Amino acid sequence: MAWPKSTKTVRVPKGNLFASDCPTRIILDDVTSRWGSLVLVLLLESSYRFSELAYRIGGVSEKMLAQTLRALEQDGFVLRTVHATKPPRVEYSLTPLGREMAERMLVLTEFIEKNLGKIMANRARAAKQTA
Repeated sequence: MAWPKSTKTVRVPKGNLFASDCPTRIILDDVTSRWGSLVLVLLLESSYRFSELAYRIGGVSEKMLAQTLRALEQDGFVLRTVHATKPPRVEYSLTPLGREMAERMLVLTEFIEKNLGKIMANRARAAKQTA
């Protein structure tokens, strides 16, 4: 079944992550991508300008950050606010939906940081077994 373009005239079916044509997979990719998850967690702290986000997230290129912010904005997780100054000042923050998502992502990232030693030991064991 094809997904409707508008939810105003057609009832949107419930998401099914395991269906190959379900848009939940695209949203999951946006949120759980390396940069998407980091942007969400960072924006829990405060609103940031693009250059501040790029500085705080080590290793992200401007192109990838721009694509990530655009995708998260389209999904309704990030709000882009343009302030009428010269030059214009643009800030990124979380929407209420984005805050809810980021809080869940924070739990995952904290789990990974807390268990990093165990995870890296498992990787080292696996590398020895395949070598």
